[in-house]
Amino acid sequence: MATLDNRVFDNGLTVLDTEANAIHVTSQEATSYTDATSTSTLGNSTSLSISAPADRSGGGREVTVSAITDGSITAGGQASHYAIVDTTNSRLLVTGSLSAAQSVTSGNTFSLASFTIGIPDPS
Repeated sequence: MATLDNRVFDNGLTVLDTEANAIHVTSQEATSYTDATSTSTLGNSTSLSISAPADRSGGGREVTVSAITDGSITAGGQASHYAIVDTTNSRLLVTGSLSAAQSVTSGNTFSLASFTIGIPDPS
C-alpha cells in the first residue's frame, strides 16, 4: 500500500493556513485569481481563518476553515461556489461548491459555516 508522510500533506495544506487571506462567493467555479476576484465574484470576506493541518477522518490530513460571519455582497446574482485566494501574491488557492446555491443582492451580507479541506491518504 502506498503511503505519504504527514509532512508531505502538511506542506501542501500549510499554504492555506499561511497565505490565504480572503474568501469570495462566486457565480461559478473560478478558474483563475482574476476570475475569483473580479469576473465571478459576488462578495468577499477578509476575516478568513484557517487552521494548521491536522489528522483527517478516514486518513490523510486537513485544515478547517472557520465560519465566516461578516461577508459583504458586492454584486447581485446566484452564489454557487467559494474561492479562497492569496491577495498578496494574486493566487487562486482553492475553490469548491457551496452546500446550496443562493440568490444574493448587492449591499447584503453573507455567512458560511465552517468546513474542512483535506487530502486523503493514497489508496
